[in-house]
Amino acid sequence: MMEFLLHCRSLLGDAHVLDTEADMAPFLTDWRGRFTGKAAAVLRPGSVEQVAALVKACARWQVPLVPQGGNTGLVLGSIPDASGSAVVLSLARLNTIRQIDTVNRTMTVDAGCILQQAQEAAAAEGCLFPLSLAAEGSCTIGGNLSTNAGGTAVLRYGNTRELCLGLEVVTPQGEIWSGLRGLRKDNTGYDLRDLFIGAEGTLGVITGAVLKLYPMPKASITALAALPSPADALRLLVLMQDHCGSSLTGFELMSRYCLELVARQFPQLPKPFADAHPQYVLLELSSSESEQHAVDLLERAIGAALEREVVTDAVVATSEAQSAGLWQLREHIPLAQAKAGKNIKHDISLPVSRIADFIAVTAPRLEAAFPGCQLVCFGHLGDGNLHFNVAPPEGVSNEDFLANQDKVNRVVHDSVVAFGGSISAEHGIGALKRDELAHYKSAVELNMMRAIKAALDPLGIMNPGKIL
Repeated sequence: MMEFLLHCRSLLGDAHVLDTEADMAPFLTDWRGRFTGKAAAVLRPGSVEQVAALVKACARWQVPLVPQGGNTGLVLGSIPDASGSAVVLSLARLNTIRQIDTVNRTMTVDAGCILQQAQEAAAAEGCLFPLSLAAEGSCTIGGNLSTNAGGTAVLRYGNTRELCLGLEVVTPQGEIWSGLRGLRKDNTGYDLRDLFIGAEGTLGVITGAVLKLYPMPKASITALAALPSPADALRLLVLMQDHCGSSLTGFELMSRYCLELVARQFPQLPKPFADAHPQYVLLELSSSESEQHAVDLLERAIGAALEREVVTDAVVATSEAQSAGLWQLREHIPLAQAKAGKNIKHDISLPVSRIADFIAVTAPRLEAAFPGCQLVCFGHLGDGNLHFNVAPPEGVSNEDFLANQDKVNRVVHDSVVAFGGSISAEHGIGALKRDELAHYKSAVELNMMRAIKAALDPLGIMNPGKIL
């Protein structure tokens, strides 16, 4: 290991090879503070060529490496294990916006580019990069691609996979594959890009990407609707899509308990309704025509929903500040959970039509198995993605409740699979859900995944212990 680290220092300089406990600490603990790994060093390359040289060195000395972006993941995908044998490969210094092509509607960026930085660079050119999620001030494009991140605009624009036209990747052999072509049509064999998106760094290191851009909407308008049940939320979704079509860009479900939790932990945030309601939907419309067009669309749709008693009450934002305030309610749910204590998280997806039935069946099963547990149910209803989190009953310590994690997971995940869903919608598998994946994936699927891994990474040095 000493010879390997000396070689890394010759490539990067001493300042970018971190091997003291204090210097490495920020790179070794996961976002939620649930696990701290160990590493032989943290390597901080400043160019694609340096990434390639480091990966080649890892292959030569057979040193495992863990690629890391903003380290905002929730499934331990960017954290090394406790053995201390791996190095962390931080892409944070690769943070350049390489090119924006407003005619081709594309943007080429380094993998270490912060998502918010990419959004702002696109906006400065009058374009929209629509990927949006709570960690956008910290997460990186490479991490977004490696986990195929979702966010709040998937309903209109799709996951990160749909927003990427090309990749640049360093292979496990230290070779650079440049697929930064920015083409909408390229039917020349296997789509290598799709192998690496969602692979969580287990097949190679993403170092750059060509991303799709869209025209900047002329206006966006936000509303918060109160409803009796998740089934009514689905009725509202269909109604909004019928009335508004592709102008509907966001549709977020939040339970009463979610907003009560936010109100307790962040009392300074808006309280849109005087009375509490069982469920809420935060929805957003974007118009390529005008603000008045967006307002008219929304008012007609909400009016129809009220008339049909799908919605019991609604608040429409009349300014950007009010809109931001409503979105803060949604975005502060994970923060409120963290402040309230630890909970057992589930990032699941289901056919949209089955979500209400899933909640109706699964919530009582959890209550029966773990009396008094609190269900924190919210998420991207428009694309079928729920964050179905379970908090301890009153008076039960975090540690005592977390001891039930495997049993809670089994109740939730068995129900997810029974309803035709997936145990991971947008957070990935990492190390946290690796055993769950093995429990629910078919042998055929797992064998194909292992064959791909063995073919591309025969030494097994790329983010070992993740996914498989």
